[in-house]
Amino acid sequence: MTYVTHTRQAIVDYSVDEQTLAQAELYSHIESQAEAVAPTQDPLTSRDRRIIGEIIEVEPESIRTIWIEGGITVWVQLVGAGRLPFDRNWFATRVAEVKATLPETPLERNERLSDELEKACTVFGLYYGEIDWLSFSTKLYQDGHFVGFVGCYQQGWYARPRQYGVNRVAGSAKDVIALLGVRATVAA
Repeated sequence: MTYVTHTRQAIVDYSVDEQTLAQAELYSHIESQAEAVAPTQDPLTSRDRRIIGEIIEVEPESIRTIWIEGGITVWVQLVGAGRLPFDRNWFATRVAEVKATLPETPLERNERLSDELEKACTVFGLYYGEIDWLSFSTKLYQDGHFVGFVGCYQQGWYARPRQYGVNRVAGSAKDVIALLGVRATVAA
């Protein structure tokens, strides 16, 4: 006759805390995978963050995103998972006030001037080389021929037809390009 002996088996005891931790780990893994597959592009520029940070008196790096709900409330999401609601009209007024007083950073100035130069070169049918951001100068070419140098420094825009020579100064990129003797291209 066979006898069966029953032994006590170790039952794994999963507590609610361990299950919650495992679920959180899974969500974290899924979120990191989603970011790796389809990273989101940040709609806020560093200047936007500086403006918002000035308004709500926090460090710009602590601002994650911003959105408008129902056309009435502006929500600012902070990195630490906090959210702050603001009246849209009040927030828009404050943004305009802070924008008017917030000085441009050197990078923002360079980007603005680079855009201005690109637009002016398009008007004249010119190609410009790689920009030297330290002095904001570049060589201009038209139909493969060297036209001159254009740059911008603290006093304003300048142009020079040769490597060495006198700078000609004007108030905009378009004006200094014209000082090089280049005429605007006409659409055919």
